[in-house]
Amino acid sequence: MNIVVLVKYVPDATGDRRFEPDSTVDRDGVDGLLCELDEYAVEQALQIKEKRADEEIEVTALTIGPDDAADALRKALQMGADNAVHVCDEAIAGSDAIATSLVLAEAVKKAHGGAVPDLIVTGMASTDGGMGVVPAMLAERLGIPQVTLASAAETQGDRVHIRRDGDAATESVGATMPLVLSVTDQSGEARYPSFKGIMAAKKKPLETWDLSDLDVDASLVGLGASRSTVETTTARPPRTTGEIVKDEDGTGASALADFLVNKKFV
Repeated sequence: MNIVVLVKYVPDATGDRRFEPDSTVDRDGVDGLLCELDEYAVEQALQIKEKRADEEIEVTALTIGPDDAADALRKALQMGADNAVHVCDEAIAGSDAIATSLVLAEAVKKAHGGAVPDLIVTGMASTDGGMGVVPAMLAERLGIPQVTLASAAETQGDRVHIRRDGDAATESVGATMPLVLSVTDQSGEARYPSFKGIMAAKKKPLETWDLSDLDVDASLVGLGASRSTVETTTARPPRTTGEIVKDEDGTGASALADFLVNKKFV
């Protein structure tokens, strides 16, 4: 059984994130890391492997990104992935979800010898883009089912069953492999890399491919080929001093109520 888990190298959400003049994210001005939401995807892939320990299962971590994106793959390898693939090509910069899904589809197939792997696991979204549509687009390109936004996932044979927790209801969804599975941040805490895992990761294979390796035409990706673009950006306004309600003369309760009403909180 082959599992490919998709991960992304994103700017640290706690940093001061900015945009370039072309409205793409400034990835040099802030530290990057493995997307927290993708850590859950790595965790679920590893749990599936551990629960099916009697089978030969290989977990491959795959990412698209600049040179520094290899750090995200190293984190996945330290967590327990068996090998990793880094698609790195300047022509991909600025790609929207549609173009990204094209490159991912070709990379996923190449990582599995030209065929579709049994299971592709992703996070629910990326913390820099937040669109959450790439898993569905990838499934469409590969012609396989998708079971998305899983709060819990179980596999049995070639079947995958998930629980999807919504605002008003909980759904149970199942499908037959090969398929795309996306998991939410409710699916279980991601493990921390152990010292043994960190040392073992140094010996695990990490391949680097470009668009020519995937036979993808550069004109189909990148900012110029993207069907969706960011037209304008506005800097986050500076924090302002909050309003303090004092109760020195017994009017604090009414002042607080007036504040809540004026802000339409009640």
